Amino acid sequence: MFKKVLEYAGEYKKYTFLAMFFLVAGLIFNVVQFFAVYKMIDNALSGEGELISYLTWIAVFLACGLLYMILYIYGLIQSHYSAYHTLKNLRVSLQGKLEKLPLGVIEELGVGPLKKVFIDDIDNMELLLAHALPEGFSNVCVPIIVMVAMFFVDWKLALLSLASLPLGVIAMMAMYKAGTGKMGDYYAAARKMNETIVEYINGMEVVKIFGRDGESYKRFSTDVMGYRDYTLAWYKMCWPWMALYGSFLPCVALFTLPVGGYFVYSGASAFSDFLLILCMAFSVGPTVMKAMSYMSVLPQLKYKIETLENILSAAPLMQGTNEFKGKDKSIRFENVTFSYNGETDVIKNVSLDIDANSITAFVGESGSGKSTLAKLLVHFYDISSGSIKIGGQDITDMTLESLNDQISFVSQEQFLFNMSILENIRIGKPEASREEVIEAAKKAQCGDFLLRLENGIDSIAGDSGKMLSGGERQRIALARAILKNAPIIVLDEATAFMDPENEEKMNRAIAELIGDKTVIVIAHRLYSIKNADNIVVMDKGQIKDCGNHEKLLKSCPKYKELWELSVGAKDWHVTSGDNKVAVKEVSA
Repeated sequence: MFKKVLEYAGEYKKYTFLAMFFLVAGLIFNVVQFFAVYKMIDNALSGEGELISYLTWIAVFLACGLLYMILYIYGLIQSHYSAYHTLKNLRVSLQGKLEKLPLGVIEELGVGPLKKVFIDDIDNMELLLAHALPEGFSNVCVPIIVMVAMFFVDWKLALLSLASLPLGVIAMMAMYKAGTGKMGDYYAAARKMNETIVEYINGMEVVKIFGRDGESYKRFSTDVMGYRDYTLAWYKMCWPWMALYGSFLPCVALFTLPVGGYFVYSGASAFSDFLLILCMAFSVGPTVMKAMSYMSVLPQLKYKIETLENILSAAPLMQGTNEFKGKDKSIRFENVTFSYNGETDVIKNVSLDIDANSITAFVGESGSGKSTLAKLLVHFYDISSGSIKIGGQDITDMTLESLNDQISFVSQEQFLFNMSILENIRIGKPEASREEVIEAAKKAQCGDFLLRLENGIDSIAGDSGKMLSGGERQRIALARAILKNAPIIVLDEATAFMDPENEEKMNRAIAELIGDKTVIVIAHRLYSIKNADNIVVMDKGQIKDCGNHEKLLKSCPKYKELWELSVGAKDWHVTSGDNKVAVKEVSA
């Protein structure tokens, strides 16, 4: 466990070892303080000490106390310096790994557990790195040295001083055995509570609209109470054993005082040795107790590190080491099969050729696999079998960075970060100048709503872009894609949040984006893609037919059905008594 964590410390682990050295040195000076007390008491009882001797040992006592404080503080400074750099390395490593994981793995983990790992669990490792590791080592190492020294003074008294340790160790082992049995349930309850809290907050709008406060709060309350109950049950099981080892471990004089006093009385041990053993024992009692207090957190830390390692050990997306070297921007799906869960195929043996510089539309009912097929091209997931190629080069043959340079993906759900709109657009091309970003925003038809904002393009988008409407967020997403200027464009319901008044602006923005590029469009509104070069009809994860609009109307019953439903949806009305409200969408 320690070895694994220290790997993330990298060059900073030397500060952890340096902290151990200073903490051990500090505790040795702390032990010398007790030796100074022994010398003063021994001189007083023997009547041989002079004033200068007392003053000398008082000076030794004070000097050792000062050195102990300085070395201990300096050691903790070094350990914290190492710890927080290690935590940084852990988070950066985890972030890099998450970027390479399939979306399915990330979604399966959930927001709550990921938040817990990124923030809570890694923060709790600070206790291990800054305290348990260096302080635990020093508080174990020094008592061992002192206990060995005791045997050179009087082995009988030394054994008496150690007699309470087995009782404390037995109690601690019983606590570990009881605690680890419930640890899985405890963390499962914590994970469930985190997920429920995140869901409760994210779904607050639905809760309020449909008046589900009672039901939603009941689930929220149940999971919070469940976490409370598991926590209390866990501690209730551990508390008796904690009390026992807390009583026995520091009580080094439990047998030494009565039995050792008898040894002195009977002449089996010298009084000065008895006094020295007592002082040495009292010097290690607090350190042993402190070491054991860190031992109590190790099962929790071990569980958290294993959870972190499980995330880091998940299989990343397959990728090569080559740059893009395809002959053109054509796309080929060869016998592609894919399953989200490894059991049910949602894409079934699909083969499709998409010409370079053409517009191809994927259409079909919800769940037909059209969006999944597009996401496989962007390599959000690894396929089960088959291959996907761009310009003849398999997408798994190139690095993810090279693939991302070739494709701009614009979906109906676009995430905006809580920073300025300008910086949100600049994500498409981090090195872009302010002028380039503004030009991309203009081409994406963002000008009208940017004028309404107090700070224009420098306005903050808000958490998840909440300061903007769905249609405005989609235009920001298009601005990103325009700025990126990738040769392949994937539009997944890019106009889903557009009202009829703004759809024309969105279409103009899309026209600015696609140019002479290879374009894939996923759409429910079939009239918006009827002029595509090729229309691919998907049904239950398979391609039913493909061709242009006129051909499919004649040869594909499924497409004809979808077209008639799409046309029928263009004119609809709501009636109430004799009144009729008619709504007609703008034709594309």
